[in-house]
Formats: sequence, structure tokens, C-alpha cells
Amino acid sequence: MSKILNMLMAFVMSFGISGSNVNPSDIPENSNFEVHFIDVGQADSALIECDGETMMIDGGNVADSNVVAAYLKKEDVTELNYVVCSHAHEDHVGGLSGALSVTKADNIYAPKTEANTKAYKNFKKKAEEQNVEIKHPNVGDEIQLGSSTVEFLGPVDENGKDLNSTSIVLKITYGNTSFLFTGDAESNEEAEILNSGADLKSTVLKVGHHGSRTSTSYPFLREVMPQYAVISVEKGNSYGHPNEETLSKLSDAGVEVYRTDESGDIVMTSDGNNISITTSK
Repeated sequence: MSKILNMLMAFVMSFGISGSNVNPSDIPENSNFEVHFIDVGQADSALIECDGETMMIDGGNVADSNVVAAYLKKEDVTELNYVVCSHAHEDHVGGLSGALSVTKADNIYAPKTEANTKAYKNFKKKAEEQNVEIKHPNVGDEIQLGSSTVEFLGPVDENGKDLNSTSIVLKITYGNTSFLFTGDAESNEEAEILNSGADLKSTVLKVGHHGSRTSTSYPFLREVMPQYAVISVEKGNSYGHPNEETLSKLSDAGVEVYRTDESGDIVMTSDGNNISITTSK
């Protein structure tokens, strides 16, 4: 299986289609694009900045609220154009209350499926306090973040699914580079997105479910064909994340892997063609 995956990877890369088909000349002069994968331990949080506009995807656990708030202050972010809760589990929604306590949000997105937990209720309360309606994006919806484009690819179907498989999956394209965020989407949601015909090819993959063996299936990885992968995970966590099987798949595909437990905060900067990476550790 790994030999086939390597052959496919070489074929895709030889045609230069690991990113998007956007002409980098469409990027305005003095444009900038950064993705900050914030180290929130066994949780997920990312801040995207493009041409003065910002998006936050997840906020870690409730206990990470201060970490997320401090990071936003460090980046001088007082307004978030978009806030995305990938799904209702605490390790993704919990710290968004902290983010919404120190910033103004213009738009908030979340799946339709909610959780009857204090963490999720606090998230909804913060949205209500700002008079912002929580929107439920549809597959194929697109929004602009500066000169980058954000496309929602999942969930295709939320009916009767566990919370992980209601995860919002989105792809951010900037020039010829792209970033795929998968929340905790597991193999069944990955299969539904594959069957939808979505263009998954991306330069960077935020690995699903902290590197669990139930995500990053071979068919999904073959379509994404990333150059880089990021795993948000805590050192010595009780789940055994990231799973050795998942790490082996990424290794077989020739993907360069970054982990928050090893690298701390991970910042990826794109010029529309190439990505440079800095870490806090």
C-alpha cells in the first residue's frame, strides 16, 4: 500500500498540482498570509491572518481560554472576521469563549449539531452577547478572507452522527498554496467528502482528530497529498495520539510532519507559492 501511495504522490507532484490552481499574480502587492497553529495541548486551535483580516478555527479546552486570549493579544487581534467551531466537543469549542471575551466577532460558524455541555452553552452565550447569529455553512459555500478563499467541504451529512463526524472541514487557498482543516473528522466523514467530488489537494493538512487511527484514511490522504501536516496533540496524552499507524501513513506519503507537543506554536507563512515555517520550541 505504501509503495502505491508513494507512486501516486510522485505522479501528483510531477504535475505541480499539490496546491490550488489560483494564479499567484492575483495576490495583491504587500499581501500577507499566516496560519498560527496554537499549542493548546490535547486540543485544537488555529489563527489565520490574511491582509489584515482574521479567522479563528477552534479554541482548545475551557482551560485554554487564557492561552488563546493571550495569543490574540500578542498578535494585536481585537476583531475576528470569522470564528469557526469545528464541532461541539470541549477540546475545540471550550476556549472560544476566551477568544470572544477579548475580541469582536463579525461572523461565527458551527455545525447544526450542538452539545448540552457548559462549554458549548458558554460559547453560544458569548455569541449572543455580541448579537452574532451562529451560522451553519453548507458544503460548497465560500467566503473571502483577505485575498484568500475559504471553501466549506464538510460535513456532507450530520444526521445521526457522533460529534466528531459533524466536524466542519474547510480549505483555505492562498495563491498556489492551500490549507485543509479537518476538525476531528473520522474516516466515515472523509469518505462522504471524497464521494462529494471535492478538490482536497492541499499543501498543508491539519491532521484529523489529533492523529487518531480513525482519521486520515489512505483514500483521503491520497487525495489531499500534502507537503506538510500538523498534528495538534499533548505530550504523553492518555489517548495515545498520534497513532503510529497514522504517522506511518504520513511517512509513507513523504509528508513533513509538525506536532505541537514537539514544536509548540507552529506558524506557517505563505507567499502564494512557498511556505516558511517557524516554531516556538
